[in-house]
Amino acid sequence: MLVHFDEDEAPASLVAIPADIPDGLPIGRVKTSELAPDWWRTPAPERLAEIGTRWAAARHSVALAVPSAVIPEELNYLLNPLHPHFTRLRVGRPRPFSFDPRLRKR
Repeated sequence: MLVHFDEDEAPASLVAIPADIPDGLPIGRVKTSELAPDWWRTPAPERLAEIGTRWAAARHSVALAVPSAVIPEELNYLLNPLHPHFTRLRVGRPRPFSFDPRLRKR
């Protein structure tokens, strides 16, 4: 998220909300090789949103692991509130969040 803000532009009201996906719940995955060559660009290609929309509507998995556009070897997880087992996710309490100032050190 940090890459989306200019210096000192991050909102002061950010929160972090932990979520745990219990073992046995289905998690889909999109591999980098399945995406268009420009999938990582900004703004994101519209077809990426279409992949997510189709995935959510199909309700095959409660989460979808997708490559990070910032660090493609890392994964981000999309959660599907339309999936019948979404309520089995363990969601923690929101807590205030701020970026460590060392991340902005120049």
